[in-house]
Amino acid sequence: MRIISGNKKGLPLKAVPGKGTRPTTDKVKESIFNMIGPYFDGGNGLDLYAGSGGLGIEGLSRGLNSVIFVDQDKKAIQTIHDNLTFTKLEGMAEVYRTEADRALKAIIKRELSFDTIFLDPPYAKQTLTRQLEIIDEHSLLTSTGVIVVEHASSVKLPSQSGRLIVQRIEQYGDTTITIWANRSESEGGTL
Repeated sequence: MRIISGNKKGLPLKAVPGKGTRPTTDKVKESIFNMIGPYFDGGNGLDLYAGSGGLGIEGLSRGLNSVIFVDQDKKAIQTIHDNLTFTKLEGMAEVYRTEADRALKAIIKRELSFDTIFLDPPYAKQTLTRQLEIIDEHSLLTSTGVIVVEHASSVKLPSQSGRLIVQRIEQYGDTTITIWANRSESEGGTL
């Protein structure tokens, strides 16, 4: 694993030890950022199932101002810290060891919103659907922001969740990337 592009391009990233975390491949990561960027002029990110932190760190390298990293696995949290230290991006990050739903509750209390949200849970449809509903209900995504959902190709998500709608779907073998955004007034409905 490595940083694909941006001001930290080429730096290697550690993977989480063991088999409990499956890192996003470089090919899929590059495709994701080509769909949503490829570069950013600031903005805040949330890497909710961060694993090694690869997606959020790639976002920082490509111009995000800050990223909150969340994972419940102790080894993942240590790996994120190691990767942030190695890339010298620790000053642009907050790292929390907690379960995703608890993290969302804390984010709601802090009244935060994000320009980019990465959701890459252990492939579970019910978790994704519920978390998309929470993100919509509490306006955790900025009006022009995007949510990148990485999920098993066998998982079929709805095309809409409240104000959130699917913008793009790309399949890479048994992995699918679904990009969500807020529905604009021109697309019907109310904001």
